[in-house]
Amino acid sequence: MKERHHGGKDADQTRTKIIIGGCAVVLCLAFTGIGFLLGKGKAKDEDIEVEVVEETEVAEEAATVATTVEELEVDESSSGDSEEAEDPQTDAVKETGAKVDVAKLVNASNVGETSSVSHGIDVSKFQGTIDWAQVAGSGIDFVMVRVGYRDSSTGEIKADTNAKFNMQEAEKNGIKIGAYFFSTAVNTGEAVEEAEWVANYISKYPITYPVGFNCEGFESASSRQINLTKEDRSAIATAFLDKIYSAGYTPIFYASKNEIEGDAKWNTSQIEQKYKIWMAWYNQDTSNVANKPAYGGQCAMWQYTNQGTVPGIKKPVDVDVAYFGYSGTEVAKDTSERETATADVEALMKFNPVEETVTAKSSTNLRDKPSQGSDSNVMLTLQNGQTATRTGISDSGWSRVVYDGKPYYAISSYLTTDLSAPKQEQPAQQAQDSSGIKTRFTDCNDTVTAKELVNLRTKPSVTDPDSTVAASIHAGENITRTGINNEYGWSRVDYNGQTLYCVTSYLKVVE
Repeated sequence: MKERHHGGKDADQTRTKIIIGGCAVVLCLAFTGIGFLLGKGKAKDEDIEVEVVEETEVAEEAATVATTVEELEVDESSSGDSEEAEDPQTDAVKETGAKVDVAKLVNASNVGETSSVSHGIDVSKFQGTIDWAQVAGSGIDFVMVRVGYRDSSTGEIKADTNAKFNMQEAEKNGIKIGAYFFSTAVNTGEAVEEAEWVANYISKYPITYPVGFNCEGFESASSRQINLTKEDRSAIATAFLDKIYSAGYTPIFYASKNEIEGDAKWNTSQIEQKYKIWMAWYNQDTSNVANKPAYGGQCAMWQYTNQGTVPGIKKPVDVDVAYFGYSGTEVAKDTSERETATADVEALMKFNPVEETVTAKSSTNLRDKPSQGSDSNVMLTLQNGQTATRTGISDSGWSRVVYDGKPYYAISSYLTTDLSAPKQEQPAQQAQDSSGIKTRFTDCNDTVTAKELVNLRTKPSVTDPDSTVAASIHAGENITRTGINNEYGWSRVDYNGQTLYCVTSYLKVVE
């Protein structure tokens, strides 16, 4: 899987992001049932725009499989902000695949599989908290949810911290659900264990679309699978998929075109005789993805980009087209009452554990999420002299604190461990510029970008009612910083000729 969520490639590959034809490819999802046309230009008001940014690979000969950087992390404590490379593809002559009778593929659907083309996405915690109502409004038919993975170092099976929330909310909003598991099994016994874990984990959700086996990065020196042969891996995949089918779910096998074509890394000619194939292949003509890609083997589902932009999802997302659909929605295997899932608000932010008492330098808002966006609520305000226990600090400028037994989030630069420090007031003799801003800034001139995402405000304040969010920038969007105030942690920036302000700890200098 390729996320900011899935799929990195070899680290030494040079990648150049381009916009196809010099403009964004816009995925127009019209509300006509299964109608889903890709075209260039501006979508109509009733349509969704899904931008697809393709990548040109320079070092194609160095590439193999699309490997998810985050999913190959030793554990969940490592950052989920790694850059991921795309799946390099070549224009080499395509080999002829084995003949496949798709009617004989393993299928456990109780609602009836159709030949209709359907359109979806695949997600994990690395997409953050998704607004599923917006996603549903865009016309997406289905979602493949990463439900878990086996730790590449310890071998421990772990759940994706947003999996249950994503399945719950997709269901609420009428989006059909599939699932996948990121495997690092080293034998068929572990593969069966993974499949049993998945079947149990998803049993209370209406899983209509297939359940996928996803295995990447197996040739990395740090992988616990480094010594496996192609035959070993293929047997492991088969054991997983067989067990998924026996649990009552339709199996699907995921891999990049590089790996499956010509049985390069998997015994694909055998696997595709029994199971659906979910193929990742980028840099192709996506003007009409309803047509199957020009690949000689079996392809039931095509993941054609990991750079899709879908309303309700702040991060780039994988976009898929399935050359099948369903006439209804499955009923959960286990219909007993299930717990209500909540989003993992720390999914996109690594917090380093600490245990220390803090107070506000002056006063600071305690929020329910580590964000100043519209999705974050101020729950209360911590005043100088009031204490809280800080349990985590992120590199993005946020602290996790516990106050009155409940967890909250505060901007780190507004806190101090000096409990005897007097309340800080505005500096005396502050300069006031023509805009009425009284905070004193030291002039500077450097290029900065967001560490991840930062709001640009009309005033250097998050409490002033006149301080409104005028714009936001993501990592990679460069702006000029014209002033900095280290005492209160604010930067003055120039954005499209407008003077705005943002929290300094959210920025990094572009070298």
